[in-house]
Amino acid sequence: MDIIVCIKRVPQTAEAEVSIDSTGKSIQKDRLTFDMNESDTYALEEAVLLKEKFEGNITVLSLGYPDTDDTLRIALAKGADNAIRIKAENFENPDAFQTAQILKSVIKTINFDIILTGCIATDDAYSQIGVTLAELLEIPHAALVIKVDANEQRTHVHRELEEGLIEHLDIKLPALLTILTGINEPRYASLIAIRRAAKKEIQQLGKENIELEDLVINSVIEELYVPPVTKQVEILTGSPSETATKLAGIVKEKGLI
Repeated sequence: MDIIVCIKRVPQTAEAEVSIDSTGKSIQKDRLTFDMNESDTYALEEAVLLKEKFEGNITVLSLGYPDTDDTLRIALAKGADNAIRIKAENFENPDAFQTAQILKSVIKTINFDIILTGCIATDDAYSQIGVTLAELLEIPHAALVIKVDANEQRTHVHRELEEGLIEHLDIKLPALLTILTGINEPRYASLIAIRRAAKKEIQQLGKENIELEDLVINSVIEELYVPPVTKQVEILTGSPSETATKLAGIVKEKGLI
């Protein structure tokens, strides 16, 4: 089974202080650490599990800058066989649709049975790349997948819907699945595997190597800003009688009684 996994290198912002840069269209990244996008790590693990079951080949693919090579090497250390970096420096701030177009131009030259992506990127939260890529490639897809049971011709998948509902799909291959976090337990790369991955070649593709159709611009970031404070929460402290008195005063002040 031939599998392609699309991954992204993203800044880790969960426990970091984030501020907007001078352009007003991005965040300051010079003091942030970067790693593989969280749901992409689950997509990669799912690919490795499929490879262990059916054998085959895993190709990891990323549109990124030179430092993305570090993320690709971690993917190689975890079980991927080949890595390709599409040079992001050749493209000017592609939006989600353009990114999918660029990925398609490379993927169409590779044999594959399944394409796996993360369900969402933690830096922009668009959730567009996987489903858009499937439409451009004209293959079936399923999003927010929480279980994969594949064979050589088809795959049974379970995907999460709203309100706790689960949808069961039977999909003919080739197909694309966007993977939800929690579907498996991603493995750690061993030190030996990391050292081996450091010696592997990462294929570099620039504009000159890609048969690219005219990129369609659908969206442009106009401004990034911190939401203004419109409502505030006031926590009342003191004894029950004191807080009751304060609350009564607030209710009366607001004209609610």
